[in-house]
Amino acid sequence: MKTLGIDIGSLTTKVVIFENGSILSSVITASGDEPEAVAKEAVRSALRRAGSSFNDDIYIVSTGVGRKSISFSQQQKAITTCLARGVYYLCPSARMVIDIGAESTTVVKLNDRGRVRDWANHDKCAAGTGIFLQQMAKLMQVPVEEMSKLSLQAKSGVEITSTCAVFTESEVISHIHREPPTPKQEIVAGIYLSVISRIMALCKRIGIEKDVALSGGVALNSGVVNTLEKEIGFGVLVPDTPQLVAALGGAILAEENVEKGSN
Repeated sequence: MKTLGIDIGSLTTKVVIFENGSILSSVITASGDEPEAVAKEAVRSALRRAGSSFNDDIYIVSTGVGRKSISFSQQQKAITTCLARGVYYLCPSARMVIDIGAESTTVVKLNDRGRVRDWANHDKCAAGTGIFLQQMAKLMQVPVEEMSKLSLQAKSGVEITSTCAVFTESEVISHIHREPPTPKQEIVAGIYLSVISRIMALCKRIGIEKDVALSGGVALNSGVVNTLEKEIGFGVLVPDTPQLVAALGGAILAEENVEKGSN
């Protein structure tokens, strides 16, 4: 029996279809203003790719900030549980996953069976999230992809002391308009350091443990990854599609539920 995990984030909706321990298909799409309608279309697309339809018997687990808006899922699961299961499938040696989403960051420690041991998150401030980095890229008038390249050219990053996104923006503006202006690469490196400092505080709250894996769309940002590795002191694991980790975990949990029901 096929199972499906759907992760409803504030910016993107992710779907993974799973069967007999293997990923059959996946979809990533913008969430939009009507999460259930978007989710249904994403599920239909993923099912078509897997050679199935809504009429088939499929067990669905939803997760993410919008999980409660999905009426057609059989079960809702916490993002921490889904992250742990998903990252364990993709990176079996991982004992910690750092998920950097659009509006929140979550850190989860897991055991050698992919179960949650401890976790911490922050979602009260935009600083240190994907949306924050997009705002900074717009402010710098530099594409997010270019920011990564610039950060790798910096010998050091400027010190950004603010812990609030609004005040961080003011600090960045002051660096841009200085005479002479602070070099762009040093500003970007400073932005990344401010993001990573918040992530490191979460990691230290529950204790850092190898191996560490990254998930969420920000994990595709090489500048962020490079800065984290320097701060944490060792290399981290990044799955090929880090955005799909939680949705994959939902699909795996759905398969576990099906197997329990058949026993």
